[in-house]
Amino acid sequence: MDPQLQHAFLMDNSPRLGAMQAGKRFDLWQKRARNTLGEMLGLPFFSRVDDDLCIEWTREENGVTETRMTFATEEHYRAAAHLLVPAGITVPVPVILCLQGHSTGMHISLGRPKFPGDTETISGGDRDFARQIVARGWAALALEQRGFGECGGTPNGPDCYQSAMAALLLGRTLLGERVWDISRTIDVLTAHFPQIDAGRIAIMGNSGGGTASIYAAAMDQRIAAVMPSCAFCGYKASIGMQHHCSCNYVPGILRHFDMGDLGGLIAPRPLIIVNGAKDEIFPLESANRQYEIVQQYYAAAGASNACAHVVGAEGHRFYADLAWPEFCRLTGWKTAQSREHRTNA
Repeated sequence: MDPQLQHAFLMDNSPRLGAMQAGKRFDLWQKRARNTLGEMLGLPFFSRVDDDLCIEWTREENGVTETRMTFATEEHYRAAAHLLVPAGITVPVPVILCLQGHSTGMHISLGRPKFPGDTETISGGDRDFARQIVARGWAALALEQRGFGECGGTPNGPDCYQSAMAALLLGRTLLGERVWDISRTIDVLTAHFPQIDAGRIAIMGNSGGGTASIYAAAMDQRIAAVMPSCAFCGYKASIGMQHHCSCNYVPGILRHFDMGDLGGLIAPRPLIIVNGAKDEIFPLESANRQYEIVQQYYAAAGASNACAHVVGAEGHRFYADLAWPEFCRLTGWKTAQSREHRTNA
């Protein structure tokens, strides 16, 4: 009499109505599937407003120019971000958007502990993404996601539940709100920062940040490359059969897509999927099966060599030493030879 047993059966037999059928044109499938996913995320309920960019301060330190900003992504909501650009650049450089998972906020990406436990979070999992990026000579933007840090979080961690439930009442999803904020961030970067190469915008994140990265790249084709960490997995094995934060859930999605299908919406752009062999909340066996689906989509897109699956030996964390070489290989982005990569890991 356990309803979850029925749910497990239904998830095993999900029709995946939005998956590409044999013999269908890949580009037409992507267009239809992207529209379906956007509706499920609640994106039709969003309206653009002027970004009202406010640069709070800019400073240069250790060869990096950092800009702290806030901007409007929709009516009555502002996002906060830090943009780090190598000082003295003479040509536009690539930029990577950094999204933290369920932590105390974007300062983790900046490698700046603010609360008890932050130091261990950073050093224990290569989570200082922005520092890693600028060390390679690229720009990094640390974005505060809704429910985290300055945008609704607490010193003890994120606070997603009420926001996620309220969004559902409005026909939206918290995940869709995060995707919207990411797209509006790209609008701000391309409109106001000429030092950014608009053709080389990538996104990365761990856990909840990796999840938002996948959905954002599936929806916004301006994102040129994607590197989600410890987020890519079949829905049943992860959020379907385990307790996860409510911000992971999109009503009805498993009737249309599994995670591998979202990977198909990213093709043919470079996709570097990172998993941990011992990650119990995003099990590797399921991730491997979904990656096989991704490979089928990339083959259909004529881009079989544009995706990679990186597996670290430990658990729920990023694996910088394994992931970055694959990122550089698939994107072709060159690192600055004069910079040395230093992290706390």
